[in-house]
Amino acid sequence: MATSSWSEELASLVEDPGVRYGGDRNPMSYTTTPSLFEVSGGESEEGSGGGESLKDQAMGFLMAWCEIVMELGRGCRDILQQNFLNDDSYVVRKFGGPCAKVSKRLSFLNDLLPEDRDPLQAWSVVFFVFVIALAAISVDSNRDTLTKVVKVCMHPPSANRILLPDGRYMAYLDQGIPAGRARFSFVAPHSFLSSRLAGIPGIKASLLEEYGVRLVTYDLPGFGESDPHPSRNLNSSAMDMLHLANAVNASDKFWVLCYSSGCIHAWASLRYIPERIAGAVMLAPVINPYEPNMLKDEMKRTWDKWLQRRQFMYSLAHRFPKLLSFFYRKSFLPEKHDRIDKLLAFSLGKKDEILIEEPSFEEFWQRDVEESIRQGKVEPFVEEVVLQVSKWGFDIEELHVQKKCQTRGILLWLKSMYGEAECELVGFLGPIHIWQGLDDRVVPPSMTEYIGRVLPEAVIHKLPNEGHFSYFFFCDECHRKMFSTLLGTPQGPIEQQEVTAFVENKEHI
Repeated sequence: MATSSWSEELASLVEDPGVRYGGDRNPMSYTTTPSLFEVSGGESEEGSGGGESLKDQAMGFLMAWCEIVMELGRGCRDILQQNFLNDDSYVVRKFGGPCAKVSKRLSFLNDLLPEDRDPLQAWSVVFFVFVIALAAISVDSNRDTLTKVVKVCMHPPSANRILLPDGRYMAYLDQGIPAGRARFSFVAPHSFLSSRLAGIPGIKASLLEEYGVRLVTYDLPGFGESDPHPSRNLNSSAMDMLHLANAVNASDKFWVLCYSSGCIHAWASLRYIPERIAGAVMLAPVINPYEPNMLKDEMKRTWDKWLQRRQFMYSLAHRFPKLLSFFYRKSFLPEKHDRIDKLLAFSLGKKDEILIEEPSFEEFWQRDVEESIRQGKVEPFVEEVVLQVSKWGFDIEELHVQKKCQTRGILLWLKSMYGEAECELVGFLGPIHIWQGLDDRVVPPSMTEYIGRVLPEAVIHKLPNEGHFSYFFFCDECHRKMFSTLLGTPQGPIEQQEVTAFVENKEHI
């Protein structure tokens, strides 16, 4: 009986891969039979009659191996399903519960998908596309040439600093009238991705002098030249502001001025150190977007104004804050600048779009960002956004001015029956002025509507056609209107004679 050659035995082990080996005269020659991978046009390019070219032979060999690999993959898949993915397997028993919990917590993301899509299949595709996109970005050397970018520069330290009671240093910037002659003192925490250099962008020194204003701005913990705080919250933020005011000899009562997300620290000062605050000046103030006391309509109109990427970042900060460091490290600690709307993932109104193209705004923005990320750490940014979306420890409603009467206890109850109970005013007693652009898409007007509903004593100045930046940044007329509304007729700084008389009167008392 004729024995089979080694090539025929090897070919018999696979399910007809489509390869047929020749006889003994030329062992290396082979022919291919049609397969699901075969390409039309089997004739040789040289036009030789029945023979095959080397190209056809290599193509046939490759197609055969592809079919073998596919069969191997199917076999491995079947083995995994039968031995590892059934209910009795160790993998399912060990990891099934945690995976189910994670899937339940992430189920809110399914609302972003079309109703006719299978979540498992859709998110698998999204994940692999995301991985491929990251790989493409990391290897694409021409990506930086597609957009207008400016290289980030690090500047030498230039801030004044004070030593806080807990040993940290806080950096600040003093503008306007000196402490001894200032008629009004303003203390201003900065907003997200900003620094002490912001203050009132474009404010003129002549305007500060005309109204006798001293403006003190400072770096939040971990921003600019301020040391980070190991466990900061809004209470510690208010205490930092108080220590700064005392260290720089601010007046007995000072105004707190804030813009956008920096207003969470202003709210804290009104709650924890109200006896030192003369009044509050807020421009597009942020509140917690997960505020439980907001009406459904207010909540909906707030979230609808934001891009999906911004909604996603807030959701991460609210549920999985540790994941923010990856995204922020890519966005906020780059080697090059980008447009403010792209960097912070929000859309802008018409006036804002025009403003951010101005050279003065672009120069200010670049310098402010450079100072903000000076320390090269992402933790302060994560802490800041987590403060925005977490429980503050108080409600804004607590600042509402109302009477509180002492009626607890038998004696107080009897006294209230035969006379008036002892009552006192609670809440923040000073003025609160809020300026809100009605075309603001970063801090929607619905947030200010909520503030006006729970704090009816707050004075809200609605600005038609104004956006998030257009009224506050580089607008001399706007700055003058604000000071005129807050301080009345300009009286200039306190003269030396007034200072001397005030000191003598204080000594006499």
